[in-house]
Amino acid sequence: MRVVLRALVLRQLAAGLAAPRVAQTLPLTPKAIRQIAHRYNSSGLNAALYDKQRPGAQEVLDDSQKQRIIAMVCSQAPEGRARWTVRLIVEEAVKRKLVPKVGRETIRFCCRATS
Repeated sequence: MRVVLRALVLRQLAAGLAAPRVAQTLPLTPKAIRQIAHRYNSSGLNAALYDKQRPGAQEVLDDSQKQRIIAMVCSQAPEGRARWTVRLIVEEAVKRKLVPKVGRETIRFCCRATS
């Protein structure tokens, strides 16, 4: 959808319309339209239509830490607990010094990615 909008912007700009006029027909601001035009003029069509590749966030847990946490979860839950919960996994992983600190969402993602 984003690529199509950008192509429509370039088409309307090529037809001689100004950025504020294009913004009336497309769901973009005049500033965004000018940025698309600038990328086209400075770097070409691909730069105007497509975003640069983004590196993404660095992983919090390395493979060794993930494996130790998974091995822990594959064992029996601690005494007095019927099953492992995400909160319990976080508490036990820190308590057992498998990781210095870790959040629930990191554990949830780690366990979901391996199942």
